[in-house]
Amino acid sequence: MLAVIATMRENPRFTIIGARHVDKASLYPWIKTLHIVFVIAWMATVFYLPRILVNLAETTGQTDVQARLILMGRKLYRFGHNMFGLAVLFGGWLVFSYHLWGGWLHAKLTLVALVLVHFILSGRWLKGVEKGKPLPSSFTLRLFNEGPVLVLIAIVWLVLAKPF
Repeated sequence: MLAVIATMRENPRFTIIGARHVDKASLYPWIKTLHIVFVIAWMATVFYLPRILVNLAETTGQTDVQARLILMGRKLYRFGHNMFGLAVLFGGWLVFSYHLWGGWLHAKLTLVALVLVHFILSGRWLKGVEKGKPLPSSFTLRLFNEGPVLVLIAIVWLVLAKPF
């Protein structure tokens, strides 16, 4: 991967196995598309995992339902980590190969870090439920679920407006 990026920097036209010549500019829409798709998939997990936690908080005493929700949450959390990793991979490729720098990017990455902390906290609460620890109230979890929506609005604005 790094060799491909280094080759792209040296020569805008390079060879990939199975292809004759690939122009660096022709890869940009594909890399950006993959980045956006993986970000969407990750954000879906960021939005849905707290909803599973709300359902867990509201189903006290229903062990079969809780076991199913915990299993769903674990699988969703693992899927979300994979999607985040792929989003970072393709986002890094965009930044370093196409020299996308600016203050807007630093602000965006700071907000992405906040969403990542939210996602990890959701995962820790889920793991705590498995160990018998109590969750916050369903009202608190519902409020917790709304934070990433506001942060996502700011992230999208930064990417589109590039104000600084």
